[in-house]
Amino acid sequence: MPFTPQEVEAHLQKLEGWHLEEGRWIIRKYTFSNFMKGIAFVDEVAAISEAFNHHPYITIDYKTVTLRLTSWDDGGITAVDIKEAHQYNEAYEKSRSVD
Repeated sequence: MPFTPQEVEAHLQKLEGWHLEEGRWIIRKYTFSNFMKGIAFVDEVAAISEAFNHHPYITIDYKTVTLRLTSWDDGGITAVDIKEAHQYNEAYEKSRSVD
C-alpha cells in the first residue's frame, strides 16, 4: 500500500538528500570525486536492489549518479522505497569514508 503524501514527506525528513518529484518518485543525486567511484556506487546500488527485488531508475552523468524510486505495482511510494533509499544512503556514506 502506498504512503499518503503526508507520510512520504515525514519519511523524507529523515532521509538525507531525497525529495519527492511529481508526487510519485523519490529522487536523490549523489556526487563523487571521479567517474569510477560513481560506477562502483552503482554496483552497490545494484546489489542492494537485487536483495530487495526492487530496482531504481539510474542515471549516470560523469561524477553524478541520480536514483529515482517508486513502487509501480502499488501506485506510489511504499516502505520498500524508503528502506532501499536508506540503504543507498548508507552505501554512499561508506563509499565516501574510503575516498
